[in-house]
Amino acid sequence: MARQKLDKETRKALLYARSLIEAIAKADSNEAETRKRIDHIFEALMGYDTFKHITQEYAIHGAGNTVHCDIAIQLDRESSKPDFLVEVKRVNIDLAPRHIRQAASYAIDIGCEWVLLTNSKEWKLYHISFGKPPQTKLLDSWNLIRDDLIKLAEKFNLIGYRNIKGNGLAQLWEKSNVLTAQNILKIILSEESIRLIRRGLRKATEVTVSPEEIVGAVRHLLNEAAVAEMEKIKISLPEKKQHKKKTASKSSKGKEEPSTEKTLTGES
Repeated sequence: MARQKLDKETRKALLYARSLIEAIAKADSNEAETRKRIDHIFEALMGYDTFKHITQEYAIHGAGNTVHCDIAIQLDRESSKPDFLVEVKRVNIDLAPRHIRQAASYAIDIGCEWVLLTNSKEWKLYHISFGKPPQTKLLDSWNLIRDDLIKLAEKFNLIGYRNIKGNGLAQLWEKSNVLTAQNILKIILSEESIRLIRRGLRKATEVTVSPEEIVGAVRHLLNEAAVAEMEKIKISLPEKKQHKKKTASKSSKGKEEPSTEKTLTGES
């Protein structure tokens, strides 16, 4: 598969964004300085208008006192809630579970489904499902310093202005629900797939294996969590073909014998 190419403008913007963050990481800058660089990345790299789409210190009116999330991205100011919230931590602080719990609590209070947690180096995108209780799920993550530029372009486009305007995050959530471990295993362990795997193995190795052996091999490949998902699936193995030997029927035998006898008698 041909490797995707970056246009010069995107490449330049990514390298500049990386240099900004490397500089503040070296200086061990505070959260305010980190946020300034992140604002620049949202505008220069992701296409947002600072004045129209970005709100600093977004007020969250929850059950208790009013709190403030660092940044809210909101394309439609008439909407009752932002498209996603951004919680910023100082550049050299490692992102921890308590940080996403804090950010998720803001999102839950206002009914916002998406949260971005970042220290400007690490970027983590979460989805909030409003069940009882609400569930927070990490959908994607990337590192501005370490990841290659093509990957970074894809990830920043994911939360960029055009994708948000085109309802791209909703599509991402739908796709993530399709590509679950259980759904994938259901397809892999279907009769049709097992039959294809069996046929492919026989063609590649000239060795015939049983459907049960294929299921056992798949189980061996999985980690503990995936095995637990596999146990929930009803597996229907392809039926084994019965190879019948060709034998003469009793009726045909009965017809052949008299004719033979007759021939032999005639010869005598």
